[in-house]
Amino acid sequence: MLKTFMNAMRTKEIRKKLMYTFLMLVVVRFGSMLPVPGTDASVVASMMNTTDGIFGFFNSITGGSFESFSVFALSITPYITASIIIQLLTIAIPKLEELQKDGEEGRKKLAEYTRYTTVALALIESIAMAIGFGNQGLLTNYTWYNVIVVVVALTAGSAVLMWIGERITEKGVGNGISIVLIINILSRVPSDAAVIYERFMKGQNTAMICVVAVIVAAILLVVVGYVTLLNGGTRRIPVQYAQKVQGRRSMGGQSSYIPLKVNTAGVIPVIFASSLMSFPLVIAQFFDVNYSSVGGKILMALNSSNWCKPSMPWYSLGMIVYVVLIIAFAYYYTYITFNPLEIANNMKKQGGFIPGIRPGKPTSDYLQKILRYIIFIGAVGLTIVCLVPIMFSGFLNMSRLSFTGTSIIIVVGVVLETMKSIESQMMVRYYKGFLND
Repeated sequence: MLKTFMNAMRTKEIRKKLMYTFLMLVVVRFGSMLPVPGTDASVVASMMNTTDGIFGFFNSITGGSFESFSVFALSITPYITASIIIQLLTIAIPKLEELQKDGEEGRKKLAEYTRYTTVALALIESIAMAIGFGNQGLLTNYTWYNVIVVVVALTAGSAVLMWIGERITEKGVGNGISIVLIINILSRVPSDAAVIYERFMKGQNTAMICVVAVIVAAILLVVVGYVTLLNGGTRRIPVQYAQKVQGRRSMGGQSSYIPLKVNTAGVIPVIFASSLMSFPLVIAQFFDVNYSSVGGKILMALNSSNWCKPSMPWYSLGMIVYVVLIIAFAYYYTYITFNPLEIANNMKKQGGFIPGIRPGKPTSDYLQKILRYIIFIGAVGLTIVCLVPIMFSGFLNMSRLSFTGTSIIIVVGVVLETMKSIESQMMVRYYKGFLND
């Protein structure tokens, strides 16, 4: 990875793209420090402290912008949600499915729909935040004018981040939206390091500090390595293409394979599960909830900050619901994005077949059978990565870290994809230079 980066810096064209990406990210972090006019950010910070980590995940993916209630407080979460919605709708709406298959023009149209949906979602979220938090003292002067200012600022901030992400994709390196997301996540690392220092190192001697530092670094390296293997793991299904004879020429007869990723759904199941479990908790913050009642205790069980704590063992039942949701969403998302029957039919049209399996429906059934096992393995892998930080925080009775298992999955995935993008650009440049010579 380091070698790839050094080689990229020696290439003028790619070096310019890297510099452009870096400058755009500086703008992102600068915008994350600009407060929304007419608001008192200490109200949001106080709510985060009293709600025991309910908004923690949202704050981590916004790079702390939510806690400081800056103009980028919504971050790119509306765009991510909009992309998922449009992707799901392409399965349900035939017209959108045709656009998806309509080449470059169709993809441009879908991208346009995604932008409109992003602005609509940002508008809805900003209205909810302005009114909901405004009633709890966020606005220094609760008037309709100030509410409109907050709504416009938050919606515009989300739209600007979307624009920056698209410009990075076009003129920089990698997927711009993903890069904006990980720079926000990585910006929380210093605060997490401070939490670990306060909990385990402060007041200790040098030897103990070194031991704790080595243990934390070892755990982080093991988790990152595990996530790297999980993202890179594939099951290769061999495919043989029949040989065709046209005149005196023979065509086909090639061997290939279908790469089925172990982590077929990526981080989407974790985001879905976390969002679904945190939604009732967020709504409950706007009402006077009695947490000693049965309903209140159920809400407490949904809060991951209460899991694995020896003093509150019953609340860990919510963790079982979390695991079930991750596995269920992994199956659901994979099945709507990967169609074994369509792949089997395309293989049959092209004269391809899996050795030992008849073309058509038997091939589809075989792929579906393999897919079931792979999805389960990937979902279990995702669950392990997500639960390790939660269990670590619960058993040691410390505040939740922003750099969670979900954050690690996102960061590792984006870094690997960005490195592949840089390598492919270097390869294209090499071939262009070779042909020009």
